[in-house]
Parts: sequence; structure tokens; C-alpha cells
Amino acid sequence: MSTEPVTTSTQTTSPWSVVSLISGIASYIALPFLGAIIALVTGYVAKDEIRKSNGTIGGEGMATAGIVLGWINIALILIAIALIVILIIGIIPALGTWSGFNGGMPFWGWH
Repeated sequence: MSTEPVTTSTQTTSPWSVVSLISGIASYIALPFLGAIIALVTGYVAKDEIRKSNGTIGGEGMATAGIVLGWINIALILIAIALIVILIIGIIPALGTWSGFNGGMPFWGWH
């Protein structure tokens, strides 16, 4: 009876993927833009690390989730900025045409 050494391939989780997921979630709670940037950078670093590890490092799902959360957060921020700009551009010209209460009369010109 021969005893062969048992080799177990334990896969560790990339710490970069954990940071990416946590930052992606935090970008919606506490760190809107900064968390998204951290999630993207660490997510891509984790994916590269996992790819180069030949299966010894895991966590690709967490890295992908962090990347997706980061990009969605940045998209939402850009949409919010665009809406604010559109709102400001629309309101500023309208302020020039509004004449206040006009001596108690409505501003649309009833006399």
C-alpha cells in the first residue's frame, strides 16, 4: 500500500475583487464618485490578477460585480449632471422673462 501525497488546490479570493465589490456598493451609499472609480480600478486589477493566476486565485464574479456597479454609478452621475445643466439652462432664460407679481397682477400680462 503506497501513500501518495494528496494535493489539494485551494483557490484563494483576490483581495482586489473584494475591494472592488465593497467600493462598488459604497459608491451608492457613501462615496458616490470616488467609490465608483475605486471599484473600476480595483476590479480591473483583480481580473488581471485572476487571469494570470491560472486558476489559483478566484473572485472573478466579485470583480465583475464591482466593475458593473462602478460603471452604472458613473452613468447615473453623468445623467444627473446633464439634467442639472439642462435645468439650469432652462431656468436662467426663463428668469429674465418673469416680471414678478407686477403690482398684484399675474405675470402673464392681465391688466
